[in-house]
Amino acid sequence: MKKIAKILALVLCFAMIAAFAACGGNNTDTTTAAPDASQTPTDVAEGTDTAAQGAFKIGFIGPLTGGAAIYGNAAKNGAQIAVEEINAKGGIQLAFNPQDDAHDAEQSVNAYNNLVDWGMQALVGPVTTQPAISVSAKANEDRVFCLTPSASSTDVIDDNDVMFQVCFTDPNQGTGSADYIAENYADAKVAVIYRNDDAYSQGIHDTFVAEAAAKNVEIVYEGTFTDATSTDFSVQVTAAQAAEANIVFLPIYYQPASVILKQAADIDYAPVFFGVDGMDGILTMDGFDASLAEGVMLLTPFSADDPKAADFVAAYQDAYKEIPNQFAADGYDAVYIIYEALTAAGCTADMSAEDICAKLTAAMATLSVDGLTGDGMTWDENGAVSKAPMAVVIKDGVYVTP
Repeated sequence: MKKIAKILALVLCFAMIAAFAACGGNNTDTTTAAPDASQTPTDVAEGTDTAAQGAFKIGFIGPLTGGAAIYGNAAKNGAQIAVEEINAKGGIQLAFNPQDDAHDAEQSVNAYNNLVDWGMQALVGPVTTQPAISVSAKANEDRVFCLTPSASSTDVIDDNDVMFQVCFTDPNQGTGSADYIAENYADAKVAVIYRNDDAYSQGIHDTFVAEAAAKNVEIVYEGTFTDATSTDFSVQVTAAQAAEANIVFLPIYYQPASVILKQAADIDYAPVFFGVDGMDGILTMDGFDASLAEGVMLLTPFSADDPKAADFVAAYQDAYKEIPNQFAADGYDAVYIIYEALTAAGCTADMSAEDICAKLTAAMATLSVDGLTGDGMTWDENGAVSKAPMAVVIKDGVYVTP
């Protein structure tokens, strides 16, 4: 009996070893494993080892879950389409590894560390401002090239030389919004509601107020809130109405903006609501009545009704069953900008992230890129992009140029 038991044990042991090997326990496929990463990378050429050896490893960080997930998933999806297009061309190949930071700075740094362990050679992201500020400091130490699709605060690119932006900066948004109102609303009485514990909102507010004063745009009320108080705006909305503001400027994200629009409708207050790029995404927000956003104006670098975006819009709708927003276009452009920089710099996939960073930061000063979010995009020595925002209005549930 003991001899039979030993034989059975050996048979069972060999079976377990064989099963483990069949499930990839030897971990020899470098293209599908992302050490300590919560998401597996999208690889070229069906995930073969040969393809991985010749592919640049491009990371992505953004909020794929949580309250800002509309931003992160759109940017990731747009980036994914660009990766697939570039890989289909032949030549430079890209392995793409998206990571979730849930719009949290600490989680974003953890995601960055996961990608470094994976062997990341360049980063698309982070998508939002506070995470991007935290990651830029780490990337600067490690000398990893970063291109954020949509983090627009100048704090993101200050004190480092590895972070570049696709989205126009907060000062440009504030100035552009004030200029547009001055040019198009002769009798404007403006209320401003902004978040004073957020670099993004505060930065746009400050430049808007300064430019409004320079252009003789009357600001009749300013109201603030914090992240902790972003669920009730009845005081601010009532005060704006009492001040007889006919334009309410909202340099904020779509989540608090959705509450403001609902509470304004509840008291029959119907000014022109004027937002910035953080408002993009409100039409696809779960549980939001999109009719409340009818007539909302915002500055954005992208509109899905732009003829030059037709192919991208069609590909996005086919893949994700919705119309792409500005963040999707930002993600798409970010990947193509890195592709153009890799090409201009003569980088090869066997180079270290540090060497690639040195070449890409130098190449960015020489690039001029035509993309979905701007023609002739260039970058200054600080990493800020030069391009002009355009105004769109929400009409019948879609963004259109006025």
